[in-house]
This record gives sequence, C-alpha cells and structure tokens, in this order.
Amino acid sequence: MGGTDHHSEYLARAVAALTPEGHRRVDELLDQLAGLVADHAWLVRFAKARRAEADRGGLDPAADAAPEHMLSGEELDRLAVGFMTIRDTERLDDVADWANAVLALLEDEARARHA
Repeated sequence: MGGTDHHSEYLARAVAALTPEGHRRVDELLDQLAGLVADHAWLVRFAKARRAEADRGGLDPAADAAPEHMLSGEELDRLAVGFMTIRDTERLDDVADWANAVLALLEDEARARHA
C-alpha cells in the first residue's frame, strides 16, 4: 500500500471483514473509549467515526473532515496506546486486525504532522 494515505484501504478491508461478533465487540470498545474521553470532544468524534464505519461495514468517502486531523499530539498518542492495547490483547482476530488498521491511520496522521 503506497502513498501517504495507505491506511484507508487497509481500514476499509478490516471494517468489511468484521464478523457480527466483531461488530459487537468494536461497538463495545468504542463505547468504552468514548466514555473514557468524554472531556475530549475530538476524541469522542474519532470514536464515533470509527463506530459509524464499523456499523456501515465500510468507509464513507462523503463523511466530514476526519476527526484525527483535529486531535492534538497528546490525544493521538493516547489513542495509539489504546489501540495498541486492543490489537495486542483482543481475542477476536478480526477486531485485532481492525485495531491495527486504526493504529495505522493514527500513525499516518502523526507522520504527516512531522513531515
């Protein structure tokens, strides 16, 4: 996957591959995330965007500006740690792959900021 936006294809495949159980688990994880970061509006928007993707079963190219572009460096770091934890500890392979795809999105955003 080349280019600066290589995460989109990976994330689209990971979202499309979620099983019904995986969808439920992703919703659960994102609800937990939204509850933990309620005082960070852009983190909540990020979680909601990921949930909408999972519920839809794919990415929405018509969605408004990606909330990850509005996150502070500290917020990106916090999300990265959370998604690394999910990726490394999740028992469902499809959910772990989804978490890894979201992590790639966050890493792309961090790299773009330092370029």
